[in-house]
Amino acid sequence: MAHAKNAGKFLQDDRRSDWQDKALWAVRQKRDIAAGQVKEWEKLREQASQIKEHTLSNLDGYLLDFEEIALQNGVKVHWATDAEEFNKTVLQIIRAKNAKKVVKSKSMLTEECGLNPFLEKQGIEITDTDLGERIIQFRKEPPSHIVLPAIHLKKEEVGELFHEKLHTEKGNSDPTYLTGAARKHLRKKFLEADVAITGVNFAVAESGTVVVCTNEGNADMGVQAAKVQVHCMGIEKIIPKTEDLSVFIRLLARSATGQSITTYTSHYRKPKPRGEMHVIIVDNGRSSHLGITAHRNSLKCIRCGACMNTCPVFRRSGGHSYGSVIPGPIGSILAPVHRTKEKKDLPFASSLCGSCSNVCPVKIDIHEQLYNWRQELNEKKLLSTTKVVSLRIAGKLLSSNRLYNFSGKTARWALRHMPRKVIYNNLNVWGKGRELPEPPEESFKEWWNKNKK
Repeated sequence: MAHAKNAGKFLQDDRRSDWQDKALWAVRQKRDIAAGQVKEWEKLREQASQIKEHTLSNLDGYLLDFEEIALQNGVKVHWATDAEEFNKTVLQIIRAKNAKKVVKSKSMLTEECGLNPFLEKQGIEITDTDLGERIIQFRKEPPSHIVLPAIHLKKEEVGELFHEKLHTEKGNSDPTYLTGAARKHLRKKFLEADVAITGVNFAVAESGTVVVCTNEGNADMGVQAAKVQVHCMGIEKIIPKTEDLSVFIRLLARSATGQSITTYTSHYRKPKPRGEMHVIIVDNGRSSHLGITAHRNSLKCIRCGACMNTCPVFRRSGGHSYGSVIPGPIGSILAPVHRTKEKKDLPFASSLCGSCSNVCPVKIDIHEQLYNWRQELNEKKLLSTTKVVSLRIAGKLLSSNRLYNFSGKTARWALRHMPRKVIYNNLNVWGKGRELPEPPEESFKEWWNKNKK
C-alpha cells in the first residue's frame, strides 16, 4: 500500500518524525487553549455545522445569488466544470492582459487543479508568496500540510535552500534573518506582477464578497499591487450571509493555529479603480460528491488542518505519505470519492480514535466516515487478499471464546520463549519500528475469573 510504504520511508528519519510529531502536537495544544477561552465554543461548532448543512442543501441558489450580486458589483464571474477548464480560464485572463508574471497566495484549489505546472508550461512565471509555499516551490514539491505547508522541514534545511536560491549567508538559519530575505525577494515579485491570484476561504452570497484569511498579508500585497485580481473558489466555499461569517472566523484561526483570528481577514467585493476583479467558481467533482449521501458531510470542511494536527498517524507519517493534495484524516475521506481504487489504502491510515472528529470546527464525523469507507471498499471487493484473509481470521478468533483464549495463551508463550527472529520478521509489520510489550503471565480474563469474588 502506498501510504504504508511512504510512511515507512518517512519514519526512517527518527529525528524528523519525532520533531514533526512534537511540532504538530504543540499546535493542537494551542488550539485547545484557544477553544477553551470561548465559553460558547461547542455552540459555535454546532452553528457552523448547521449553516454548512443548510448551504449544501441549497447550494445552487446561493451560488446564483452570489454571481448576480458580484456582477452588479463589477466583478467578472467565471464557472469551471473541472481542473482543465479552470486552468484554461486563468490562462485566458492572464493572456488577455499580455501578462507574463503572476503572484499567488495560498490556495489548495490551485494545488488540486495543478495550476502552477500548467502556467509554467505556457511560459508564465508564477510565484507562490506564502512563505511556506515559496519554500516548497523552491524545492519543487507539494505541501505536506494544508496550513503549514513546510512543517516537515527544519530551519537548517531552509537556510541551505535560501543560500542556494536567494544567496543568503551560508550556515545562517536564523528564522528572522531568513524571513527578512524572503520578504525582500517577494517584494520585488509583487511589484513586477501583472496578475494576482488568491484562494477563497469564504464567499458571501448576499453581498457577492470573497473573504481571504492570511497571516502574512501576501494576498493583500498581491491584490493591491497588480492591476488584475483573480479569486479561485470551490463551490463549497459559499455561505449565505455576512453574519454567518462571524461564526466561521471565530472558529477558523483557533482551530488552525490557536490564534484568536488571522492577522489579515480581507474582504474583496469589487475591483479597485482602473483594475479588474475576477472570481472563478470551480466544481471539479464537488457536485457529484454532493450527491453521495454517506459522504457529503465532508464538503463542510473549511481547511483548518485541525484534524491533521491531532491525528497520531499523520503526525508520525508525514503529509507526503498520503500522495494526495489534501492529506491527513480529511484527505483520507475526500480522496477516495473520485479515486476509489487509487486511494483505497487511505481510509486504513487511521486508528479510528475519533480525535479528528472531536476537533473539527464544523463537526464532520471524520472517523465514522473512515470506518464507512472501509466497509464500502470491502463490499466493492477492493481490499487486498492479505487484508481479506487477515480480517477473516480475526473474525473467527474474536467470535469464538475458546479460540480467543487459546490464541492469547499461544501468543504469550511465543513472545516469552520463541527466538526473536521468529517474532520480528517481515510478517510482523508492527515490530518493524517498535518493541512488542512484555507479555503478562495471565490474561485479564484469567485474572478476573480468579479475583472477581
